[in-house]
Amino acid sequence: MLKYVVLVLYAVMIVSVLTLTAKKSLSLNDFLLGGRNVGAWMSALSYGASYFSAVIIIGYAGSMGWQFGIAAAWAGIGNAIIGSLLAWSLLAKPVRSMGERLNVGTIPGFFEKRYETRSMKLFASLIIFVFLIPYSASVYKGLGNMFRMALGIDYTWCVIGIAALAALYLFAGGYKATAITDFIQGIIMIVGVVLIIWYILRGAGGVKEGLAELGRMEGTLNSMAFTKANAQPLLSNVLLTSLGVLGLPQMLHKFFAIKDTKSVKRATVISTLFALIIAGGVYFAGGFGRVILGKIADPVYGTAAEAVTQGAMPTDMIMPTILTNETVVGIPDWLQGLFIVLLLSASISTLTALVLASASVISVDLLGTLFPKRTEKQATTTMRILCLVFVALSLAINFLMQNTPIMQLMSLSWGVVAGSFLAPFMYGLLWKGTTKAGAWAGLLTGFLVALVPPLVMGTSVAALSGVGGMLAGLVVVPMVSLFTRSTLPADELIKTAFGK
Repeated sequence: MLKYVVLVLYAVMIVSVLTLTAKKSLSLNDFLLGGRNVGAWMSALSYGASYFSAVIIIGYAGSMGWQFGIAAAWAGIGNAIIGSLLAWSLLAKPVRSMGERLNVGTIPGFFEKRYETRSMKLFASLIIFVFLIPYSASVYKGLGNMFRMALGIDYTWCVIGIAALAALYLFAGGYKATAITDFIQGIIMIVGVVLIIWYILRGAGGVKEGLAELGRMEGTLNSMAFTKANAQPLLSNVLLTSLGVLGLPQMLHKFFAIKDTKSVKRATVISTLFALIIAGGVYFAGGFGRVILGKIADPVYGTAAEAVTQGAMPTDMIMPTILTNETVVGIPDWLQGLFIVLLLSASISTLTALVLASASVISVDLLGTLFPKRTEKQATTTMRILCLVFVALSLAINFLMQNTPIMQLMSLSWGVVAGSFLAPFMYGLLWKGTTKAGAWAGLLTGFLVALVPPLVMGTSVAALSGVGGMLAGLVVVPMVSLFTRSTLPADELIKTAFGK
């Protein structure tokens, strides 16, 4: 019953926030960007809560910990240094400033105004709407597995309930409601992750004993070193989940909405520390997964570790198995309830960010182009309806892709979206010499390099191809721009965009 009490208290918190923030007459700017008036703490914790969902805590931490041991912690370090510190330091101020000067709040809208091309806006909108759906599906899957293990609730009803909750408070309050809730959920995540680390390390016999046991299993699992065997897959996943953030619309959206450039400095520090605690902590703890599973009995295979080795237990179930174990790990009922709320908090934050990013490109960028004379009220109503549509679509994809591992679903989604957008967005934001032709070349190159290999060889190569798409775009955009000076935007537009 204690698990349910904790869950009910969380639901009461959500309803309370809804009651305080829900408004019928939100403008489109209020609904999408919170009026560009979101402070440092809310922006930073909203960024972090949207970054780290059940996909990271359940899917990536368990899978990478099993494969790489404690070297998986490099992903957490990369998330903090590149995905948070670099992202905020390099992009936040120019995104906030240029977004206001060009009057845009979405990536496709930025492409249209910055490069004077409506076709790029439309193509980018389609990429976002199509390829953020698998990521949303992976969030449902990670959270649904944990609910099923901890509460014994049928997976189908779990994910339907999660979808309904995300749709409800996003529909009612827009971005400001999600930012307030994300702030609270970010605090829950910090407390929960600290407890996860403590219980997992205790179950492993402490850091020293856990490392020794990993070494006995396989010599490289207790080392942070890159080896010939792990260098390519480990580095691919580190770069995908870190560098890729600089090209993801649901993350860049936070920069468009922050109150002012003065808030960026504080938000940078807060966001980086949050990432170190959450990502660094769960990846490090996940590295001891083999040790814990080796102590958990399995009726067929002897131990849970052997069940994973034999393919009877998918790696998506490693963390749910550990976090619901009362014998080896010794997690009490009330704390399992807190872990469920932790994952629910992280996942709802990510889902709402994904839904808002995807719905906005259809409402603002596609329908706004087709129906330029619609009223503000019609635009906001359309946005709300599209939020519900996207939730329903991602839920359907979740059921259709049940046999695809969480890690591969996310890699495909992040790889294609970030591979397409990272270079043309970053160069367009920071370099006046970026041409329309260069931006198009980078977008198409990144898109094809990230997408074609998974289509031909399967989603197991999605992380590597996604990183390849990002790096290819970073090379192609400046090269093509240098040879296509005739497609530079007008001087007046450049002065407006850069403010000088």
